[in-house]
Amino acid sequence: MNKNIKLAVAGAVLALSASANAGIIIPAGDWTLDVNGNVNTFANYTRADSQSGTAAANVGAGCTTASLVCGGLATARDANSVGAENRQLGINTGLLPSWLGFTGKTRQNDLDVEFTMSIQPNVSDNSAAGDNKTPLFRQTYLSFGDKSWGSIKLGKDIGIFASDAILNDMTLLGVGGGAGLSGAATTLGGIGSGYIYAAWKGQIAYTTPNMNGFQATVGITNPNQVAGVTGNQDRYGFEGKASYSFAANDVTGKVWVSGATYDASVATIAAVASSFPANGALDGTFGNAATAASSRTVSVADIGANINVAGFGATGYYYKGEGAGTTLLGNNGWSGANKRDSDGGYVQLTYVLPTKTKLGVAYGISNLDRANGETVASAGTLVSENERYTVGAYHPLTKHLNLVAEYTNTEAKAHGCNEAESDTYSAGAILFF
Repeated sequence: MNKNIKLAVAGAVLALSASANAGIIIPAGDWTLDVNGNVNTFANYTRADSQSGTAAANVGAGCTTASLVCGGLATARDANSVGAENRQLGINTGLLPSWLGFTGKTRQNDLDVEFTMSIQPNVSDNSAAGDNKTPLFRQTYLSFGDKSWGSIKLGKDIGIFASDAILNDMTLLGVGGGAGLSGAATTLGGIGSGYIYAAWKGQIAYTTPNMNGFQATVGITNPNQVAGVTGNQDRYGFEGKASYSFAANDVTGKVWVSGATYDASVATIAAVASSFPANGALDGTFGNAATAASSRTVSVADIGANINVAGFGATGYYYKGEGAGTTLLGNNGWSGANKRDSDGGYVQLTYVLPTKTKLGVAYGISNLDRANGETVASAGTLVSENERYTVGAYHPLTKHLNLVAEYTNTEAKAHGCNEAESDTYSAGAILFF
């Protein structure tokens, strides 16, 4: 099975009977081909409430810029009320898109050579015809190396920074937050309410061999990876991470750190309202204020740990950035020429019952500060925090098939008086092959 799908399954800490397995293996001359992937579908019910100030002009402003609550839900408000409630139903994909991957491996001239290509179709969309969405193409890369000196990857794959944050999120096999976006894209899980999205990036990366549990990756990435940026960037992005995995008796775990830095050359851009990209990918913005032409540096770092013992699992994660914004890297990270600081993280506890059902509870929060000189009045509708609670149950019905049920509460607060809250109930299944 594709390496990242293996990590996704392991990182979502499901029961051992649902752990990663190889896909459909096909010997083909010098090559071994692996056809792999997943299909997942969830029925989602989301209720969102917003509350703004009492002034008539503020009615409906509870959907703040960069809020995770109101995206994808109707934003019409009753003009005679200072609050509003919206509901949305859907039968759609969860946080992890349905996936069809092709991986080929061979050993040539003392090198392990590999390629991976994959496509990610949505289960459905919210159009009248139900088939207007273009599939995503998140991976196209080659790699080569040897266990004695490591490996080199060239192509498009998940970003290096914050990849462990999403791969250890239990909602990766479910829905989590952002169910209002489902049908236009995948849901958000804990993205924007505990960590910044790692995204899928063109990259050239080197990974060290595994040295008694220690491993590191450094790479350069496509420089155009900062949300809301329009213009040319004068250098590649730099990303890196280091991790240590350990196992002793019944105790297993992993500790990691990662970071990223980008120089962003920004052209003059007008204000952008909160919206989701039409192609269904997490590659746009959730809203940005008007920005004058400038150059800026985005930097962010994180630390995390996961430990499992006797059926119990615990994950803790924290990130902090300057100009890194929230949800997407760089999203609302600046005001004029001044950076906005941001930080956040999540904690997650799981337990496997004798039935192999895994129960989990998670809390995550992402904070976005005002920039120097930025007042409450000027940043009144800018999100201050996105906060999330998730309770989930993940049951391995078979070796490859898992039933999933989750409840998620998400609350968004602005720097002014606006706030919004949503409750999402979801149930469905995910099958890996």
